[in-house]
Amino acid sequence: MTDVFENYLSLTGRLSAEEINFSVRFFEPIHLKKGDFFIHENEPCQYIGFITCGAVKAYALDKEGRENVTCFKFENEFVTSFLEFVTQEKSKRSIRAIEDCIIYRISYSDYLQLLGQVAALNGVIKSVMEQEYSQKELYLLNYNNRSAVDKYLHVLSNEQKLVQRVTTQDLASYLGITQRSLTRAKGQIHKPNVL
Repeated sequence: MTDVFENYLSLTGRLSAEEINFSVRFFEPIHLKKGDFFIHENEPCQYIGFITCGAVKAYALDKEGRENVTCFKFENEFVTSFLEFVTQEKSKRSIRAIEDCIIYRISYSDYLQLLGQVAALNGVIKSVMEQEYSQKELYLLNYNNRSAVDKYLHVLSNEQKLVQRVTTQDLASYLGITQRSLTRAKGQIHKPNVL
């Protein structure tokens, strides 16, 4: 699975083969079963990870203990609670496997050491942070103040992975609607045409 991570770093076009080989040694593979945590809410955010296999969700609990899903990450994506990782504070959300996963993780101290030795990696991290920001902006644009049907139509046409790999409950939470509203929206969109 290291090949997946090495290939990702290679495709960025920012690192030499030697820098890639050196960098990969700082990451350790961990195997998460569906339901296992990568990061716990209210605990120090010690790791950033690269998903080579599987998927995770990020969420915070509301006052009633319900999950408010804020994003999903899949293969070839970095995952952490970015702000809290960089500032080394307690995470404001949990990150949990929704499928069995293999994640290559690096601790904060190793991350700093690696950035000090492979300057070109700063460009990769900057790009990852920009993608993260862009995803958040697109989320707000596409899912804020829209009907359940419009939200689900957007998912169908732009985020097919979510329909295929995420439970209805998690998808509804991510879209900011009830599970019942999502089921109704699916019914409206997928109902057969009657002649």
